[in-house]
Amino acid sequence: MADSLTSGIVDLNTASPWLEYVFLATIAAFAVVIGWVWNKGRPFATGDVFRASRWSSGNRLFPTQVLITPTSVVHYTARWFGRKEETIHMAHIASVKIETGVLFSDVFIETSGGTDPILCHGHYKGDAARMKTLIEGYQTAYYRSGAPRPVGGGDSSR
Repeated sequence: MADSLTSGIVDLNTASPWLEYVFLATIAAFAVVIGWVWNKGRPFATGDVFRASRWSSGNRLFPTQVLITPTSVVHYTARWFGRKEETIHMAHIASVKIETGVLFSDVFIETSGGTDPILCHGHYKGDAARMKTLIEGYQTAYYRSGAPRPVGGGDSSR
């Protein structure tokens, strides 16, 4: 049968085992990368965390997340190693602007300090509206209760 058409086909049972090891190592490495990316995309804190959609541009691997608390807004972006995190106190938020597209919305949170605004691309429209409502509600509560005095300064009644 040495002259048959199938004599040139490699029999997988007699192939060297290193091919199988390379294949398994490739699958394992791929699974580790997928697990790493999946873990980095989970919510980074408890509470009102809004994650951008992975379908939006710039958020495919590590979606941007925004945490809104009664005292601050935290903009969080995971990276392969480490993270980028920016926090703004409620007293320093000047305005919240939403630009709505066909599928997703962009949220701009401008500060009163004159620095660059926090820009969050690719949030669902309902999440963007909820973010704005939460920020405005927390600001209202903050200013109605009276802003707390800074620690260790300002009082000259000695």
